[in-house]
Amino acid sequence: MTTTTELTLFADYFQIHVSDADSDGDLSDAWTAQAVADHLAVAPDALGIGTAVNVNVSVTVVVLPQEPGDDSSEFDHVVEASLDVSSGRMVVLGCTDYAPDAATFEVPAGWNRVRVSRSNLARAVQADIDSDESPDTIEKIRIQVWPAPEFPAKIIKRWSQPGDELDA
Repeated sequence: MTTTTELTLFADYFQIHVSDADSDGDLSDAWTAQAVADHLAVAPDALGIGTAVNVNVSVTVVVLPQEPGDDSSEFDHVVEASLDVSSGRMVVLGCTDYAPDAATFEVPAGWNRVRVSRSNLARAVQADIDSDESPDTIEKIRIQVWPAPEFPAKIIKRWSQPGDELDA
């Protein structure tokens, strides 16, 4: 069964987090230079999703029974990573939000795959601190989750804002 939930989260420090509900969500060592460039920090039980703006973002969380089809052509930036949700409860929150108050989703206990597809990035960057004032300029993030064995993170589609330099 597929469930879809719409959220608005404050992307403080240009990031939101996805983690096991019982995780401490510590991503301090995961935000390497490459993770910043990829807009994805990975720890076994937590993911940091980099955002283009430091204001509210629109987040759609979709819990799926199996891997979805590839629709990356409809998005600006798409990444995937594995997440160990040993509790069977996944939380999605802004990095400075209070975890006990965060949106919680029931997922199969154990390893899950998380695909993060982001859109409207150029408009959001152009509007900057006012980007969350209109549906036309707000950054949109879709988080899809399904049960899958652990597998390395991958960048499916990369977006770079003008002036970004990638040292890969």
